[in-house]
Amino acid sequence: MKRSERLVAMTHYVLDRPRELISLPFLSENYKAAKSSISEDLGIVNKIFQQEGIGYLETVSGAAGGVKYIPAFSTSYSEQFVLELCRRLEDPERLLPGGYLFMSDLLGEPDTIRNIGRLLASAFADREIDAVMTVATKGIPLAYAVASYLNVPVVIVRRDPKVTEGSTVSINYVSGSTRKIQTMVLTKRSLREGSKVCIIDDFMKAGGTINGMKSLLKEFNAEVAGIGVLAEAEDEEEDRVIDDHVSLVQIMNVDDRKSKIEVHPGNFLKQTE
Repeated sequence: MKRSERLVAMTHYVLDRPRELISLPFLSENYKAAKSSISEDLGIVNKIFQQEGIGYLETVSGAAGGVKYIPAFSTSYSEQFVLELCRRLEDPERLLPGGYLFMSDLLGEPDTIRNIGRLLASAFADREIDAVMTVATKGIPLAYAVASYLNVPVVIVRRDPKVTEGSTVSINYVSGSTRKIQTMVLTKRSLREGSKVCIIDDFMKAGGTINGMKSLLKEFNAEVAGIGVLAEAEDEEEDRVIDDHVSLVQIMNVDDRKSKIEVHPGNFLKQTE
């Protein structure tokens, strides 16, 4: 294999395996090249990744060492993408009763949802995560986008049990916005006990649903490793029950009568400065 061919093949291989440790001996044997040549190739790949702002290769030393591809966006691209999201979400036609926004079209665009997933995943790239959790149904595509870059499985919490999922664990929780008691369930086979979980949701108002998922994780002796949301409502201290989260955009100053809405960048950009 020529070096140019090897570079293309190696780049494709590491991009398909984010956060997975890939050993130098494996690459050397797989591509029939000396370890020194592989190391030089990885240096070139890492340089281009950083120049393009799509992440970097993390080197792990030792006998069992190698490299890991850590997905990320450059600061400039992250800011540009978040501001574009704000612009699109400020369209008055998106306003729904109760101060919510129509976002299903964004969650259905492959390129948009992929970039959202990469951004949120980059916020938790340095944490040990075993699974991504979300609640059905709108958070599912977002959760899968994040999980693809964290390279972990997705766990879906439902409102009602399904006979096809076997035995489940259920809890009652209080909705943060309506203050009503609701139920959520999770099949026992979907999550290992003691797992470290990243919670992902498309929209957070008071945080009652996310708080419910946190309570559900306690039933599995699981740990919350991070919380990420695409959009959050304007912070109302007396109602908000979640404050340790990462958000891409924040919905503010919603006026149904005047059909006006303001959307500002969330705390994601501040945390990546």
